[in-house]
Amino acid sequence: MSSYLSAAETAERLGVSRATLYAYVSRGLLHAHPGPTPRESRYALADVDMLAGQRKRGRKPREVAKATLSWGLPVLESAITLIEDGRLYLRGASIEGLAQTSSVEAVAARLWQCPESAAFGAMPPVASAMLASVQPHLASRGPQEALLPLFTIASDDAPTAQWQAAPERLAEGCGALVRQLAACLLGTAPSAEPIHLQCARAWQLNGEGADLVRMALVLCADHELNASSFTARCVASTGASLRAAVVAGLAALTGARHGGATARVEALWDELGDSSPAAGLRQRLARGEALPGFGHHLYPEGDVRARLLLARILPARPTWAPWISEAQALVGQPPSLDFALVAVRRHLALPQGAAYGLFALGRSLGWIAHALEQRSGDGLIRPRAAYTGPRP
Repeated sequence: MSSYLSAAETAERLGVSRATLYAYVSRGLLHAHPGPTPRESRYALADVDMLAGQRKRGRKPREVAKATLSWGLPVLESAITLIEDGRLYLRGASIEGLAQTSSVEAVAARLWQCPESAAFGAMPPVASAMLASVQPHLASRGPQEALLPLFTIASDDAPTAQWQAAPERLAEGCGALVRQLAACLLGTAPSAEPIHLQCARAWQLNGEGADLVRMALVLCADHELNASSFTARCVASTGASLRAAVVAGLAALTGARHGGATARVEALWDELGDSSPAAGLRQRLARGEALPGFGHHLYPEGDVRARLLLARILPARPTWAPWISEAQALVGQPPSLDFALVAVRRHLALPQGAAYGLFALGRSLGWIAHALEQRSGDGLIRPRAAYTGPRP
């Protein structure tokens, strides 16, 4: 079945007239994609089915609540990130503009609403003696396993605890968390050097490679209420430290449906190889297996973050573009950020697991921003459950 429907097919699937369908489009409930002719639009099957499900559920409280938790209605207000019409903005600035020139530290300061110099001063965080002794024991494990225990050991609650009200001290504590996470990822001591240059030195990259890492980290910085950021907000709402919120974000990111998806993309790439894998793609789909790293619910036209990274990489990797295009044509979905991060890792010959590591390090900026925003109010995130077990 095609991933797209004609206007007539869409109206029939929704059980509405063509006029009502066009009203849905004008109200932003459904996005019209260019069709085979200028006068004919088409509609993504996944979007049509999602809208149909929302209409079927109507206003039943239990069904609305259930849908809200899965790519559904907004659940809380936030001034951090806007995803609209396939575009991504961080506090009003487009991700395209930030990705071209902004440093990791500048984006962090923007998200945290503090001076960059306050968050990232000239002195590095104090290194944990315990971290240095543990790092060798976890050196053989990938970041998906090692980052969480290493960061938990390396960091301290006090600088970002709820009672830490001094803005300068709090900003310094936020910057220290990111620098400590970078040290855990790279197996180094905490440093005051710009984050992307720390990565370049540890991974022996040239200037071009360092800038690609900078771009990847900026593109990972925040993505609204993804699972790890929402987890960080829940923890912050209890009055826990920002460090605890980052620990929670790291724990959520390890899941295969979130940051762990990069490992599934790596496995797919290993299975198919770098060039002419069309037969392997079709065989995989024929077995009923998905192609991880393609498609994103919030970007029907394609993940802008992946597009920016791949535009930097593919000119230097001519054998990659054909099979990426083949995969996109087969599933009707462009590459996602997970795929692009794996492409960055392979292009720069970074260590295994570095795609996940870049995701975690970049996203830590957003976890801290969401925790700060949540903490600015006094509400505890505590929804109710719709009990479905046996009655007493």
